[in-house]
Amino acid sequence: MIRNFLLLFLAVAVTSACSNAPKKVIEEKKVSKYEASWESLAQHNEAPDWFQDAKLGIYFHWGVYSVPAFGSEWYPSRMHYEGNKEYAHHLEKYGHPSEFGYHNFVPMFKAENFDADQWADLFEKAGARFAGPVAEHHDGFSMWDSEITPWNAVDEGPHKDITGLLQKSITDRGMKFITTFHHARNLQEVDTIVKDGEEIVRQLGHYPRFENMPTVSEDEKLKYLYGNIPSEQWYKEVWFGKLKEVIDKYQPDIIWFDSWLDRVPENLRQEFCAYYLNEADRLGKEVVIVRKQEDLPLDVSVDDLEKSRKNVLEKKSWMTDETVSTGSWCYTDNLKIKPAADVLHVLIDIVSKNGVLLLNISPMADGTIPADQQDVLLKMGAWLEKYGEAIYGSRPWYTFGEGPTKEPEGHFKNHQAFLKVKYSAKDIRYTTNNGNIYVTILGWPGENQEVLFEAFSKSDWTEIKAIKNVTLLGCDEKIDYELTDKGLTIITPVKAVDSMAVVFKVEV
Repeated sequence: MIRNFLLLFLAVAVTSACSNAPKKVIEEKKVSKYEASWESLAQHNEAPDWFQDAKLGIYFHWGVYSVPAFGSEWYPSRMHYEGNKEYAHHLEKYGHPSEFGYHNFVPMFKAENFDADQWADLFEKAGARFAGPVAEHHDGFSMWDSEITPWNAVDEGPHKDITGLLQKSITDRGMKFITTFHHARNLQEVDTIVKDGEEIVRQLGHYPRFENMPTVSEDEKLKYLYGNIPSEQWYKEVWFGKLKEVIDKYQPDIIWFDSWLDRVPENLRQEFCAYYLNEADRLGKEVVIVRKQEDLPLDVSVDDLEKSRKNVLEKKSWMTDETVSTGSWCYTDNLKIKPAADVLHVLIDIVSKNGVLLLNISPMADGTIPADQQDVLLKMGAWLEKYGEAIYGSRPWYTFGEGPTKEPEGHFKNHQAFLKVKYSAKDIRYTTNNGNIYVTILGWPGENQEVLFEAFSKSDWTEIKAIKNVTLLGCDEKIDYELTDKGLTIITPVKAVDSMAVVFKVEV
């Protein structure tokens, strides 16, 4: 008994001594998957399946620039240049820009009618699979709760976390969340060129460095709106800092960049990509980075074409950013809205060539989405509700289509030529989904009409398979068809199914 007691005492004593000894703390070092180098970042899948399946997203140019509702979203810059219509308008309505600066519009941006749930409901009904705001345009006003700049939607203007409210409403409905950034141009920069023997100073930033203007004020607060900050500080603290802030607060599934990323030092572009992708990896997410110029490698990002699109089928997934209007990206008093069929045809054309459409709308400053814009979205959504199997989750066939209408070459520089492109019932687009081939005619070809789909011809369709059946989506009538050496011939039904576009499902 005594021996057992002594053994117990010794055991307790040793345990006590060990518990009082200094503990060796072993910290598990977090290993980042991606390093800030293009080689490491290229391991990332730049276009995950969910993105390729989504096909349609919606975003919106909405901010302080919506208040004057004149010209375009470039009003903050152009109001300073004599000779511009924006300058003349500003002078007449608000006074000289040296006395009434862009910052004076901020209290007028109240967003009193903004309702994130109503907006998200509309986007869902429109058939969007992702949506989100222009988080910051060139104007330096952040549409989120920012600690980096005093010019943000919580501290100024609406006094609401616009991005946060939208993130919740959009993701609650099963859509992915996108934030777009245009702020690389906000930094004030100038350079000098020699033309015809004369030195000319060029304004490279969004806001010009003109004497006696608020844009060159030494007021520390105004500097953060007008980008009047030393470049080294601005790139790291403002450009990169704002991106980090949005990633940390809202975990966007897509970050999309406007032009001028080439001005940002390459090492910071790499650091951003690594930060975003490592945060996504930590959360178990696949995210997408979209670029508009050749300023990020395409094994890291998705290529975007502004108001233009490919005229060939691309192997890699790509994107077009297009707007619902024929003019400004933001709301203006004279904004003209495109017919729903025109916007839908652009979507169908893009999808047939392995692309994704990011469609812009233009809310009013008070947060109202005008009825004519809502009408376009709802008509598109109604069509997608009926015929979406030809769009969502689809992939390109061996050819994108046929017909007389051709898209021009080029990028944004040809956007006016793209605006003139009008499709008709003579234009046909193809996609595949679940082993079926979908043939979409961009219009109604007429009742009881014979239509030839040339892509099924013996000379072009090299992997010829037996056709099991042909149906017209949304129609119960039996479709007569015949596969010949020239292609697949069908006879349209005796009653029109849809005036915007019709889809034949070919089962093989």
